[in-house]
Amino acid sequence: MAEESITITTTLTTPVNQPSSGLTPPQESNSTHQVLTTDTETPEKATETYPPETAVTAAAQPEVTPETETASTEKKETSEKEEAAGEEDKRIPQNLGSFKEESSKLSDLSDSEKKSLDELKHLVRDALDNHQLGSVTKPEEVTIWGVPLLKDDRSDVVLLKFLRARDFKVKDSLAMLKNTVKWRRDFKIDELVDEDLVDDLDKVVFMHGHDREGHPVCYNVYGEFQNKELYNKTFSDEEKRKHFLRTRIQFLERSIRKLDFSSGGVSTIFQINDMKNSPGLGKKELRSATKQAVQLLQDNYPEFVFKQAFINVPWWYLVFYTVIGPFMTPRSKSKLVFAGPSRSAETLFKYISPEQVPVQYGGLSVDPCDCNPDFSLDDPASEVTVKPGTKQTVEIIIYEKCEIVWEIRVIGWEVSYKAEFVPEEKDAYTVVVEKPRKMKPADEPVLTQSFKVNELGKVLLTVDNPTSKKKKLVYRFNVKPL
Repeated sequence: MAEESITITTTLTTPVNQPSSGLTPPQESNSTHQVLTTDTETPEKATETYPPETAVTAAAQPEVTPETETASTEKKETSEKEEAAGEEDKRIPQNLGSFKEESSKLSDLSDSEKKSLDELKHLVRDALDNHQLGSVTKPEEVTIWGVPLLKDDRSDVVLLKFLRARDFKVKDSLAMLKNTVKWRRDFKIDELVDEDLVDDLDKVVFMHGHDREGHPVCYNVYGEFQNKELYNKTFSDEEKRKHFLRTRIQFLERSIRKLDFSSGGVSTIFQINDMKNSPGLGKKELRSATKQAVQLLQDNYPEFVFKQAFINVPWWYLVFYTVIGPFMTPRSKSKLVFAGPSRSAETLFKYISPEQVPVQYGGLSVDPCDCNPDFSLDDPASEVTVKPGTKQTVEIIIYEKCEIVWEIRVIGWEVSYKAEFVPEEKDAYTVVVEKPRKMKPADEPVLTQSFKVNELGKVLLTVDNPTSKKKKLVYRFNVKPL
């Protein structure tokens, strides 16, 4: 089989009004990116500009050129494992239907929805005036998720959540609202938000980054409960299970209060459930606590989930889904996304940019507690699919003196990687930044490297995929003019 070599050309130029670096750039100063393949027509050029503080412009897309054949021995070594993982993933349902989140813009409501909202507001006003919501203040004031009812447009967005949870049946929505207000008062939610609760669950449930549409992302990592000490500390008796529930409600309340309840704002959360090494349904204490938590969320936190993604899904979850699936509404099913271990990162990237995805899930984002002086969540990353038996080269053309820093990873590695700098000067020597190196799955997930450029040329980052399975390449770079 003939091996393909794909070159992703990225051009860096010295911007207009930038002091000269001492190097003479070409006449063409606009950054371009283009896709060239041996089979198809070249797409039109496009322009992309990095933030001003980087003092460069850049762009990148693949350019395909033919090259030599890749050896097939490594393919044979890994093919059985890859095929097994692939077959398991094929049995897992992916997205169970299309779902477009309803608009939170009040102007987008249909006439019937506006009518239902007006009716509910009228009933809520009567309930407040007649002290039917339990408050003793005069006039009665009720606040939910930090939003005072009927004080401004944010209240309309809150009421819409109850209406949508009850298919715009006004009386049912009012009943749900009253029950939620009562539960919040009995559970002392407003006091709970400010309590200093102690738990060891910061690795079990945490917020990290945003999806491509701006929804904050919440990760639930069930595999952490394989730790027997943590499991017993959390679920071994009724008192500990109650504490677990209180800490989860507090976490949710604090997260919700950071949402935007204004008309058109983002007021839902993207939930990711990592099922890797999950204790499963056999742990009765976990099952009981989860059941209680789910019921409370359904009854008192309507319409806060944008998507529910289940990643690293094991075989037993298929059995579980087969049981509960028939009882779910089509709308609820359409919010669900499933991915087996070999497709988890690829699935997440459909909804979340790689720079926003934590390193442990295939992205480039490190834990906020860790230090990454070179990159942040605001530094965009690019992703490219490396086909089986092909090489891909990220070619960064540089027209100024600078220090370039890059991060690169291939999900699951099992590829060869090298980095070099090729000067533009005809007789100059190529500088080897990283010798060809076989990267294994156990290697550091993200490589961070840098190079000081003192002459015109290009940095080449080459990935050789000898396996029989496509790979996902993710990279980004920053430039600091010298």
